[in-house]
Order: sequence, then C-alpha cells, then structure tokens
Amino acid sequence: MVEFRLRDGTGSIRLRYLVEDTDRHGNVRLYVRRPGQPKIRLHEQPGTDAFMAEYRAAIGGAPANAKRQKPKAKDPASLRWLCQQWYQDADFRTLSRSTQHIRRLVLDALCDQRDSQGRCLGDKPFALMEARHIRAIRDTKADTPAAANNLVGYLRLLFKWAVNTERATRNPARDVPKLTLPNPDGHHTWTPPEIAQFEAHHPIGTHARLAMAVLYYTGLRRSDAVLLGRQHISNGWIRITLTKNRARKPTTIEIPLLPELAAIIDATPTTQGNLTLLTTSFGQPYGAVGFGNRFREWCNEAGLPHCSAHGLRKSRSTALAESGATERELMAWNGWHSAGEATRYTRKANQRTLAGRAAEKLMEQKMDKTVPPNLTRKSGGDK
Repeated sequence: MVEFRLRDGTGSIRLRYLVEDTDRHGNVRLYVRRPGQPKIRLHEQPGTDAFMAEYRAAIGGAPANAKRQKPKAKDPASLRWLCQQWYQDADFRTLSRSTQHIRRLVLDALCDQRDSQGRCLGDKPFALMEARHIRAIRDTKADTPAAANNLVGYLRLLFKWAVNTERATRNPARDVPKLTLPNPDGHHTWTPPEIAQFEAHHPIGTHARLAMAVLYYTGLRRSDAVLLGRQHISNGWIRITLTKNRARKPTTIEIPLLPELAAIIDATPTTQGNLTLLTTSFGQPYGAVGFGNRFREWCNEAGLPHCSAHGLRKSRSTALAESGATERELMAWNGWHSAGEATRYTRKANQRTLAGRAAEKLMEQKMDKTVPPNLTRKSGGDK
C-alpha cells in the first residue's frame, strides 16, 4: 500500500494511494495510484474540499486518467472555435505530438478562464481581441513569466495562422512584448566542477553515469538520448534522426563517438543486447518524460538539485564554443537550422576569451610596475 502524508497548514492527514511526482519544471503533481491500476491525476488544490471530492471519486473507481471533455465551440466567431480549427489544420497536425499536446493544454486552459462576469474567455469573439487584451492575459501570469511568454507566443502563432487562412484580418498578439525572465538563459548550464561531482557520486557502470555521458558527450536532447542505441553507432560515428520537427523538417545529424562515451558504453553491462542504450531498471526503454524525472532523481542524489538533463546539452555547446567551434560547426553538431542559438554560444565564448586576454595584459602591466626602474638583469658571468 502506498501512502502519502499531505500537509494542509492545519495539521496532517494520511491519504491512501496518494503519490506525488515532480515534472521537469519542478512542479509537483498528485496522483491516486491503486495496485494494479493506472494512476489518476488530481487537479484540484490540495487541502480544499474540491480536492477531497476529486480524491474520493478517484478512490471510488473513476475511469483512470479520464480526460476532461472540452466543450465544443458552437459559435464560429469565438476564440475557442478558432483554436479548434487550428488543431484540425495541417499546419498544426504536422507538429510533433508533444508540441501539439502542450499548445492545446495552454490554449484550452485560456479558453476555460472566466472573466469578472463569469463568462469563459473562449466564448468571446476573437475578432474583437486587441493587444491590450493580450497584455492583460499575459499579466495574469506575471508570477510565472515563462508560462506567460509561452502563452503570448502561442497566441501569436494562432492568429498568424488565422490571418494566413483568412479567418482573421489582424494579429493582436504580434506586437505584445514578452515579460523579462529572472533567468533569461533558462536551464542552468552545468559547470566542470558539477560534472565532476556527479561523476564522483555515480561511478562508471551505473545507469546514472551512462545517462550523464550520453547527454554530455553527444549534446542530444533527452527525447533523442532515450532513442540512441548501438544501431546508431558505426565506425566511430553516431548517426541519428532528431525527433524535433521530424514530421515537418526531419534532420539527421552525424557526430563523432567521443572516446570517453565509448569507454562508458562498453563498461556498462545494461547496454548489451538492448535496442536503446538507456533503459529502466526493468530493462525497458525510457520515455522522454520518465527519463527526465529519473535523471532529476540522480541529480538530487548527487547533491545537484539545480541541474537538469537539458543543462548538459547547454554545457556541451558551451564547451564546443570555448574550444573554438564556429557557428556553422555548432549548428552541424546540434542540428540547428538557424544561427541564432549558435551565435549566442560563440558570442559568450568570444567574450570569455577576450576577457581572459585583458586580464593577462593587466597582470603583465602590474608585474612591470613592481620591478624597480634601476634593476637590470645580470648576465650569467657577472659576479
């Protein structure tokens, strides 16, 4: 029996079959997981009457992971109707399934929001939306600026598609600025000491060390790292088709199999005979989300709660840039189609190099000033 202690601020209650899971963004989600049955997600705020009602329904045998039925838009002038039209269009359906899922979640949640009069935003006419309305929607999420910016971005794409398909005459979200992020660089970039700390805690031969090596020495996203197998490796090279934008614009990269990674793969028994290098403790391939959660646990065990799988990809790009890799070389390694991301890494690397040279000149100048002006270097034969 799985039990979870829930604190509601007034004491403690013990709820059977309640478990928690932390996603890659650090958000804690609650589930009811009964033996032999799939887990059921709970959405209400813990400690509230609504949460207890949802919990009792799940315990009572509510359909596992039952999807909330989204209302069908009846008014072809409503925002909800516009969103649902986009979901059915080829422009949207050629996106990866994960991208589709995330955008639908965000936009459907927006449509379900209610204004001060209790009316759903999704029922309002999209043609009347203006930039000020988009800004107001953005500002309601000011406490989570990244989520606010994602919403603005999705609305820009929605209305851009609507204009292109002649369903709308303008894009009200186009000129709405995004909020300034407290950490504009996103995921933390691993430092060499942090990599060494992880390696010290997870020795060669463990699942954790193999996972870190695959991520760091290839720079692959976790969605690609979980697919990597020996069938992708030949003659010292890795050749793999990336999952991102595979349906719209498939990209196949070829990168060298670095000696450090090759040695760790050979030293890890679990890589033998499996279709993928990374497997669960049951020998099964990981999903991208499950792997991200498991890697988060390994980071926590190593005392690195601020580090993540994606941070290793950034660390690899940083190391490549600081070693002198050009923008084109970074694009080839990571499968980027534009130079924007590569430029950011090379710019930082160039800044670091120039700052280092400036420091060397400063130290040389200080050394010159400390030598007395009347001191001359004597030859070897002087006594």
